[in-house]
Amino acid sequence: MANKLFIGSLAYSVNDDELKEFFEAAGSVVSANVIMDRASGQSKGFGFVEMSNDDEAAKAIKELNGKELSGRAINVSEARPREDKPRDSYRGGNGGGNGGGYSSGRDRRY
Repeated sequence: MANKLFIGSLAYSVNDDELKEFFEAAGSVVSANVIMDRASGQSKGFGFVEMSNDDEAAKAIKELNGKELSGRAINVSEARPREDKPRDSYRGGNGGGNGGGYSSGRDRRY
């Protein structure tokens, strides 16, 4: 088991310090991060907590999964490795579709 945990169903008001304090009930917390949206700066409703060892991570899952934090029952599970996804080919540029001067031929004028 890894000592990094995924925390889901967080209230949008929860910050890193509150998350860390909540998980210290299960042991020593190395780091606690609430994931924020880059554009809006608002919480995405999930985060990650790294415990100092695997036993404390297992204890946190057992004791804190389903517990209430800031009015919401949180989900605590072992974090999975991030999947490498191919970048979206439609970002930037013309954006796909009929952008960039492409013509289907139906609207040509002779």
